[in-house]
Parts: sequence; structure tokens; C-alpha cells
Amino acid sequence: MTFPSSATTDAVADAAASAEPAGSGPAIVGRSPGQLMWRRFRRDRTGVVSAVIVLGFFLVAILAPVISMLYGKDPYSTYGQDRPGLLNPYGYPIAPNGGMSGEFWFGLEPGLGRDVFMQLVYGIRTSLSIAVIVTVLSTIIGVVLGITSGYIGGKTDYVIGRVIDTLLAFPSQLFLIVFLPVVEAAIVLPEEETPTWLRYVSICLVLTVLGWATIARLLRAQVLSLRTREFVEAARVTGASPGRVVFKELLPNLWTPIIIQATLALPLYVGAEAGLGFLGVGMTEPTPDWGRMFQVGANVYHSDVTYLIFPGVSMLIFVVAFNLLGDSIRDAFDPKTKR
Repeated sequence: MTFPSSATTDAVADAAASAEPAGSGPAIVGRSPGQLMWRRFRRDRTGVVSAVIVLGFFLVAILAPVISMLYGKDPYSTYGQDRPGLLNPYGYPIAPNGGMSGEFWFGLEPGLGRDVFMQLVYGIRTSLSIAVIVTVLSTIIGVVLGITSGYIGGKTDYVIGRVIDTLLAFPSQLFLIVFLPVVEAAIVLPEEETPTWLRYVSICLVLTVLGWATIARLLRAQVLSLRTREFVEAARVTGASPGRVVFKELLPNLWTPIIIQATLALPLYVGAEAGLGFLGVGMTEPTPDWGRMFQVGANVYHSDVTYLIFPGVSMLIFVVAFNLLGDSIRDAFDPKTKR
């Protein structure tokens, strides 16, 4: 019995290749939903630019100590009070434009004379860290309770639904102002000063308590729609446990609203934290904070508007960029919603 030689095999392969239609193109390669989403997102120039801006803010927050070391200053030192000739007797910078110079890039803070640039950099760090923590916690709680309420139904759905309705009925900003001192008064004696860590934890706690209800209601409605679909019923018929149905059937179909809701919620928490600082119930001194910069700037803008410009412009750019990023992510996940 003879076997074909390698030369004969190669000839057969060449003949088969030459027999292919001349107009046939490259093989069609399938793409996963994630790859399609990423491809649509890359084509959205607004989303890409917004993502770069948002990433820049996060890098500034993460690398704040490195920036401080390279810049040679920190956000706590009172340069204007320690060095004569920087502030006038009324506490305003002597140099024009809020004391801006090659040494103090964004000028000096009226009154204490701290460096505005470092106040802004570390203020970004404070606001973003609180917003990220609250977004993660509220999303986790909202996902768990929303899916539980929609999937189990009955009395569980009724109880969770009434809690959601109650939380959504609260005027959140007013509740934050009133409830934060109550939380701290339960832990700190009246004659003692509130520790910085306690104020930080209190803000995160109260914002989380008031924030999870929105995403929970959204996911409850989604689960109520999905639990009667054929693929969920098929999983139940085959004997799948409730946990498997939730994690294997329901949750993969809920990632889109979860991610979109989280990206839209984070800038809201940044604004809420800044609002608390502006009203005097946010982070305490000497922790740098965007809201307190707005508070100081609002008090001195009639004499020097420069101090109000930098936190205002930074907040505006970040919130607009993050909202545009959230819209782009929504359009990338669900192109049918794009207008």
C-alpha cells in the first residue's frame, strides 16, 4: 500500500486553494457583545474625549502626593501667613489675580494663604474618593435588593418597595444637612471635636443610605420583566436553583443598566459632597474639599473672584465630561437609544 508523498499532498492543497472563488473575501469573524460595545464606543469621539478627561481627573486624584512632591508645596501650609509680603492686612493676596505667580500657580487662598493649586488637587482626591465609595456601595445594595424584590415578589417585594418609596420621598439635601449632625452626635460628645475620619464615614454612610433606592427600583422593574421570559422559565423547569437563575440568567442581562446607572450617579455624588462642604456640613478643616473652596470663594468673590474660578471650572468640566461619558456608554451598550 502506497501513501501520498509530501509533494503530492502540497499539490492537492494548492489545487484546492486555486479552486476557491476569486471573489471570496476574508473569513467572517464573530464578535462578542463586549467587543461590539467597545467598537461602537471608540467611534464616538465625544465619549472618547470625555473618557480621557475623566481619566485625567482620576490620575490627578491618585497621584496627588506625587504632584505635591514635584510642585514643592502641600495643601495644609499657610504660606500667606508664614511669609510676609504675600497677603495684605485684610487677608487678600497682594499680587494681582489672586496672587498667581511662578511660585503659586493658581494663587493663594484668602485669609489662611494656602496654595490654591494644591487645595484643588487634594480637593479632587477627597470628592472623588467619597463619590467612588458611595457609588460602589449604593450600587451593590441596590442590585441585591432590587433583584431580590423583583425575583421573589410577594411580601418581600412589598416591604422593599415601601422602603424604596420612603427613601425616594425624602428631600435628600435637607435630610443630609439634618442627619449628619445626628449621626456624629451619637458617637462624639458635645465638647469634643468631630474627627475627620468620622465625618468622612458619616458622609459616605448617609449618601449610600439615600442613594441605593434609585438603582434598586430600576432593577426591580427589569427583573419583573425578565423573570417571565422563556429562558428563565426553562432554567426553572430544568431544576436550576434560585441562585443559579439569578447569577446565570438574570444578572448577565442587567449589566447594561447597572453600569449606566453607576456612571451617571458618580458625578451626582461629587456634586452632593461639594454641596455639603459649601453648606458647612461636609469635610472639616484642614481636609481640602471642593465644597469648602466654593464657600470661601463665595464670601470673597466681590473682592477677588479668582479663587472661585478654579474650583468652579474644574467641577463644571468634570461633571459635564462624566455625564457625556455616561451617555456614550449607554449608546454603546444599546445603540437603539442613540439619537
